[in-house]
Amino acid sequence: MNFNAPLLRPIRMLLFPFSLIYGFIIWIRNKLFDNGVFSSSSFNLPVIGIGNLTAGGTGKSPMVEFLAAKLKSNYQVAILSRGYKRKTSGYALATAGVSALEIGDEPMQFFNKFPDIAVAVGEERIVAIPQLLHDRPDTQVIILDDAFQHRYVKAGLDIVLTDYNNLFTRDWFLPTGDLRDLKSSYKRANAIIVTKCRNGLDAAEKQEIIKEIAPIEHQEIFFTGIHYSLPYHLISGEKMAIDENTEVLLITGIANPRPLKKFLSDNCSAYYEILYSDHHIFTIDDWKDIRKRFDGLQSSRKIILTTEKDAVRLHKFRQSLEGYPFYVLPMQVTFLFGEEARFSDFITTFIIGFTNKKE
Repeated sequence: MNFNAPLLRPIRMLLFPFSLIYGFIIWIRNKLFDNGVFSSSSFNLPVIGIGNLTAGGTGKSPMVEFLAAKLKSNYQVAILSRGYKRKTSGYALATAGVSALEIGDEPMQFFNKFPDIAVAVGEERIVAIPQLLHDRPDTQVIILDDAFQHRYVKAGLDIVLTDYNNLFTRDWFLPTGDLRDLKSSYKRANAIIVTKCRNGLDAAEKQEIIKEIAPIEHQEIFFTGIHYSLPYHLISGEKMAIDENTEVLLITGIANPRPLKKFLSDNCSAYYEILYSDHHIFTIDDWKDIRKRFDGLQSSRKIILTTEKDAVRLHKFRQSLEGYPFYVLPMQVTFLFGEEARFSDFITTFIIGFTNKKE
């Protein structure tokens, strides 16, 4: 266990007995699936699951977007998510005019970026997938967002993400740590991706991490970093560059803002932050607090900055946002060591192989 990790602070260590109970429950649940007491269902088309072993912050959404962008030119792709913290329940297919409150912030982000891709939500994937296929019968590939622990559906290809700064091998069960599954569950995955790697990660450290994770014979392992593009205005879409003269008020409600804060530390003159809980639903009082804090900044070159996931929950204030320099910072996945082509081949080989096997 990594007691120096930021998420394993002393106050969380006091909850260690609850972590033992939680870990035991998870162990029992996995045993019930492994022994066939609980059953998993497969579907007759390629299903790619993107997940992790922890409670969030590993970069699932950017990986879903990366896959969707790669596959959509050759396949009819659909994305199925849980729609976490939405105000509705059950299955729903994203359509024009839908809001983040109805389908969740991450599905809303997917729908905004890929309007030509079917985006659906449903807590029970085993029920939602047939409904999705009924609505979009031309679907050829389904990407399941945050699906690794939800074993009632067996993906044809499981990809597990782990944060370079908090590898699952060094973590512990909730609430002391961030693990929501057994460490040994990684063996069920077909691929492991170490995300949010530092700039300059070298081959020697790469091999050390591979040795620590100890992938089994059939598993592939990849390493990715984060690339931030030019921020764009939340309303107008106009782009701007952040430089050493820019002061930033950072507004975000995501699980792991550390890489974003590191980016701002390296690229702007100063930044201030108002941080909210993950998937926070912004209120008018929040917007008033943001405006008050921003108006108090003295710089002549100041902006408000948020993430794309937060932006879909702030868009409802667009009328009052128009007079403010409120910008969104896009984030993309970059594969290290020149392995993007190998990863793409890994995905397409699975899809082609599945299709050939079906025929």
